[in-house]
Amino acid sequence: MKEDSGRLANFRVHLVPAVLALANPPWQRDVWLDPSAFENLDHVFHTLFDDFCDAHTPESYLGTSLRTQEEVVLMRQLGTALNAATADAPNDTDEEHLASRAWPEVVAIAGRLAQVMVANDLTELVALHESEPT
Repeated sequence: MKEDSGRLANFRVHLVPAVLALANPPWQRDVWLDPSAFENLDHVFHTLFDDFCDAHTPESYLGTSLRTQEEVVLMRQLGTALNAATADAPNDTDEEHLASRAWPEVVAIAGRLAQVMVANDLTELVALHESEPT
């Protein structure tokens, strides 16, 4: 079990910040539209679809990077919203994605998912703390 929780933590340390970034439009403009910044929307897409989850079919990541069925459902919704925004970005630029008609839905779903993920992580942290011998 300890190995599973370690893997979950290792995946989530990448996944949660990507979801938080999608939920924060001012940060997106400040960082993704700055050509000198390392992180951009492509980095977020790789995190959510390739490296630490598959937002198209997130069910297989339950217990690996997602903690609950609610997170799975919201991640799938986020993947769908990101695909809709990509359809409005013919040149696949960050600027086009952020200007997409679908982008407000991306931000809204990411905000709900971020809230759920952080709450679940804090609940797990409290449970671990309470289970430690005193």
